[in-house]
This record gives sequence, structure tokens and C-alpha cells, in this order.
Amino acid sequence: MKLRNGFPSVGAKERLLSLDVFRGLTIAGMVLVNNAGDWQHIYPPLKHAEWHGWTPTDLVFPFFLLIVGIAIPIALENRRIAGESISDLQRQILRRTLIIFLIGLFLNWFPPTSDPVGRLMSVRIPGVLQRIAICYGISALLFLRASRGGIWRLSSALLVGYWLLLTFVPAPGFTAGDLSREGSLPSWVDRTLLPGHTYRPDYDPEGILSTVPALVTTLIGVLAGQWLRQDRDRMEKVAALFAAGFLLLLAGYATSAVFPINKALWTSSYVLFSGGLGLLGFALCHWLVDLRQVRAWSRPFVIFGVNALALFVLSGVMADLLNEIRLGLADGGAETLRVFLYRQLFLSWLSPLNASLAYAISYVLLWWVLMWVLYRKRIFIRI
Repeated sequence: MKLRNGFPSVGAKERLLSLDVFRGLTIAGMVLVNNAGDWQHIYPPLKHAEWHGWTPTDLVFPFFLLIVGIAIPIALENRRIAGESISDLQRQILRRTLIIFLIGLFLNWFPPTSDPVGRLMSVRIPGVLQRIAICYGISALLFLRASRGGIWRLSSALLVGYWLLLTFVPAPGFTAGDLSREGSLPSWVDRTLLPGHTYRPDYDPEGILSTVPALVTTLIGVLAGQWLRQDRDRMEKVAALFAAGFLLLLAGYATSAVFPINKALWTSSYVLFSGGLGLLGFALCHWLVDLRQVRAWSRPFVIFGVNALALFVLSGVMADLLNEIRLGLADGGAETLRVFLYRQLFLSWLSPLNASLAYAISYVLLWWVLMWVLYRKRIFIRI
């Protein structure tokens, strides 16, 4: 990757700098909300909505899927230009999909207990990386084989079909249109097909059926990425992204009256609403960074963005280890290393809410330093 003034250059066959920035912002948000010092003391915007509704935290995952979608046309078109065949690209897509899915399973299994085999038998199968893998793989294959119009029609059909399915098809033992945590059709599907392998006994927020509309979130990104590659005036492309984002946002808000915004169910209104906000956020980054070239503020997020997958995996592994390592106390008890650090470094002088936030921010900053080292050494970990 070529660098210009310390940043990846933007050209027909180069990485899109604004996408790295937006990816960096998103992954930083993901690490922040995943690593509170005390889960009993969290500022409301850093929590997920209880069920229906949304908070800023509920936007992180769909933004990441949107980014995955935007990157697909850019990356695959560059490879096609370089002379790679469709069959070669398909093999690479399937290989990458499998690897990301398996990494997600590993994170669900890690850290191993005294009975690693037994833990494997009850490991949670769905997860964030598993959903990213599936949505990436299907979206990338569709990009290679389907037209823009075909992708748009498929996306519309999936959103309408998902709404009809959850509205008119009851889960056994429940009534049609039940969107509760226990009574919704996606929750029933996960309990039935993945017993003992879900996030909670009664549901999974990254389950089987709700991955269908999550695919549409990724396809919105694919359509945006295809639009960016068109030979048009750059301001025209940015204006269209802003307009599309605003329209999707309005559509999501309007349809939430009949199909509530809900991240766990990944409702159609949630797809439109979060996709609209994501397009607006990316369009703003694209306008500032690529068109206006206002870039000084974006350097920290580029450092996160070019190694986003590594950051997600390694920060998760470290968080698990901090929760596993136990320290003996003077009274004969024990506490985890995470609790010890949180109590000694933050809770000793801050209120619980601020101590919890300070721990999360410090964790993000620690990983920024580690990612900066990789960036300085030009180490970019990709699959």
C-alpha cells in the first residue's frame, strides 16, 4: 500500500482513505462498548437498547457490515482489473468467509477451560464475526454474479419478506406478530436449530433468521461501493450518498411504526434506519477526507481502520485473559486481573460511572498504541 504524507493514497486501484477512517471510527466504538470497567455502571448511550428502540451502541455492528459491503466492489474490481478470474475470486471469497467464521468460533470457545472438548460441545455457534463472514461471503458472490438492479430488487424483497414472515407467521406456541424476546420467530428458530449453542437459552442476537436482513445491510454497502466506482463527478457521488442516507433514515423511522427498530431481531426498519445513518456518516467522512482533504484529525482512525480485524480479535482475546487471570487477596479471596486494574487504577479516585468509562477509554487507547506500532512497521494483518 502506497503512503502519501503518512496516509494511504486514494486512487483507482488504492484503498479508499475515508473508508479506512470510517472503519477505524467504527471499530474504536466497538472496542469501547465491549470493554466497560463495570457492567453495572455504564452511561446509557454505551448500552444496547433493552429490546425495541436503539442507542448509539446499536449502530456499531450495522455500520461495520455497511463498511464490509462498501469495500467489496472496491477490492474485487481492483483484482479483476489486475487480471484475476471470476473462479479465482470466488475461491478467495469462500476461503476468507470460512476463515473469518472459524475465528469467530474460536473467540466464542476461548479461553479453554479444564475441559476444552466439553466446552467445544456447548460453544456458541453464532457471533459477530460469524455474521460478518456469512454476510461478506454472500454479498461478494452476489456482486460478482448479479447486476446492481438485481441486488436492489433482492434487498427489497428480503426486507419485505422478513417483515411479512415475522408479522404473519407465528412461532409454535405463540401468536403471529409476537416480537418479544421469547415469542419471536427468529428466537424460536435459534432455540430449535441451535439448542445449547446460543448467546442466551431463549435467543441469539446474531442468530440464523436475523442474519437475512443483516445481509441487506451489507448489500446497501455494496450498492454504495458500486456507486463510488462509477465515472461521475465526485461531488455528485457524495451528494447522492447523503441523499440516499437521508431517505433510508426517513424510511426506517416511518416503517418503525409497524415494525419496530430492534437490533436483536435486526428488523427491516432497523436495516433502513441504521443503513441510512451509516451512509450519512460515511458520506461525511468521504467528503471531508477524500474531497476536502481535511485529514489531520483522521490519522488515529486510519491506524485502527487498516488493522480492524486484528484489533477486534486481539482486543477480545486480551479482554478474556484479563477476566481469567485471578489474583489472590490478603483476606484469602481472589479477584480477576481486570477487576484489580479497574479498582486500583480507576475506581480508587473516580465515581463508578466515570471509572467504568475511563477503563473502557484507556483500553481503547492501549490498543491504539499497539496498532500504531504495527502501522509504523507497515504490518497490515489481512485474510
